[in-house]
Amino acid sequence: MTEAYPLRWPDGEPRTPAHGRKRDNKFHDRNDRLSVGKARDQLLRESRLAGFTDIIVSSNVPTRTDGLLYADNKRIEDPGIAVYFKFKGKSLVMARDDYISVAGNLRELALAIQGMRQMLRHGSDRMIEQAFTGFIAIAPPDWKKPWRQVCGVKPDWNGDLKALYREKARERHPDAGGSDTLMAELNVAYEEGCQELGQSRGTQH
Repeated sequence: MTEAYPLRWPDGEPRTPAHGRKRDNKFHDRNDRLSVGKARDQLLRESRLAGFTDIIVSSNVPTRTDGLLYADNKRIEDPGIAVYFKFKGKSLVMARDDYISVAGNLRELALAIQGMRQMLRHGSDRMIEQAFTGFIAIAPPDWKKPWRQVCGVKPDWNGDLKALYREKARERHPDAGGSDTLMAELNVAYEEGCQELGQSRGTQH
């Protein structure tokens, strides 16, 4: 089961590098400064109004005893937010890390879901289906990609796996815009590939 803390970023979803994140000033006005608590509550409200169930807001903000993240405005190194939920029987997740603050990313997700609600109210089934392609479907817990799929090679590929690993690591490493999750997936695939092809693992990096 997905935990609310620490952040469980969805597999395959690219990360925004720290230097590319935006300030959340657009969410503020003179009398209403955006807070984590307010943005959190709005996100949950919009999610429930949209008909989402089993909602889990995953972040690097510690959670209270009721599972909700604390209304704390401290800046943290990774302010990303991932919302896991079920909609019409499907397990889905939507994630944002465009802003430098947790509150900004919470607010961005709330606004996105608010827009989805308008489509649910006024749009056709086809429009709604297209809108929800932006949400990532979650694979069953016991499902794992075959190593060749992770590495992007054909079923008959039998080349230098160590060189391939280094090439893919340059794309998946957090410093290159990837994530720890993508690197972990690649490491597992590398181990499995070496075993299947009988190649020595050696030093990966």
